[in-house]
Amino acid sequence: MLRHQLKLAALVAALCAYSLAAHATSCTTQSEMTPAQRNNYEQASRTLAREIAAGNSAAVRAATVSSVATHFDEIASTISRTSSLIQKATLTIDNLYNLNATDLKASDDRAQFFCGLPGSSLLVTLTIPKLPPGNFVVAVLDATGAEQPQRLAMILQNDPSGSAQWKLAGLFVRPLTIAGRDGVWYWRKARKFAEAKQNLDAFFYYQTAQFLSDPVDFLSSPNLEKLQKEMQDVRPSDLPGANPLVVSASGLNLEVTGLRTDTFQGNLDLVVDYKAQGVSGPVATREQILELMKAILNRYPQLRGAFHGLWVYAYNSGGQPFAIEQTMNQIQ
Repeated sequence: MLRHQLKLAALVAALCAYSLAAHATSCTTQSEMTPAQRNNYEQASRTLAREIAAGNSAAVRAATVSSVATHFDEIASTISRTSSLIQKATLTIDNLYNLNATDLKASDDRAQFFCGLPGSSLLVTLTIPKLPPGNFVVAVLDATGAEQPQRLAMILQNDPSGSAQWKLAGLFVRPLTIAGRDGVWYWRKARKFAEAKQNLDAFFYYQTAQFLSDPVDFLSSPNLEKLQKEMQDVRPSDLPGANPLVVSASGLNLEVTGLRTDTFQGNLDLVVDYKAQGVSGPVATREQILELMKAILNRYPQLRGAFHGLWVYAYNSGGQPFAIEQTMNQIQ
């Protein structure tokens, strides 16, 4: 699974999809807001997004609620990385949700908000743990027109100190595209892999589609739930998890402990984690990795047409992992 999602909200500690018997929480969607409300939320969101794009961490920190501003290092680091990607981008408000949790009890583990979709009985659900009582806005903005377009999701809180300003309480940044393709493209491609019974390719393309389509992990929608069901329907039974995937290479049964996708230099690669055996030093480890790459592609030849290459991380007990990358045409 792609891990470029930069979960940097000090407001939330863990995300969960279980239901909560919430205490007087409510959600107002963008279409239900008055023009004055919508303009207020848009202005606050755009102002923060412009400062993020400019790399102005000091200004963002000054506009952050105190409980988050005291632990600002990760957000500052993300602003630094993100600003170089979106300095010249066009910022567009994609969605706004006003979350009223003023009657929430401080002892509640989670707050759950049900947000109606215009002209539909379907709901978008936001489940946020460790949310303090207050009034919040979740703003989702797209930064487009740049080489690597990004999606910014922010949690804003009506300043609990009483200034009536909207301040940053959480920041999440994800790419809008990977290898130049958006979530819809990966979803369609996943379905084609599924039709061809190439379930391993389909599963990881579904994961990529989900990552690109969902601005934050605490948001659920009927569309995302449909995608997730399709993904689980093709999930291979031998994926490493509680038990490793055992692959024979170099005369050994090597334990693959993780498979996921990631992007390197704009390409979609499959990343493999495994436990190195019987090797020491970079030369011998490299040779074992190359043999493992061949064995994986011999076992799953369909991977060649789905990914740019393989990244393999060899883990020795107590040491730093040793990693190399090879494009598919280099692995023979």
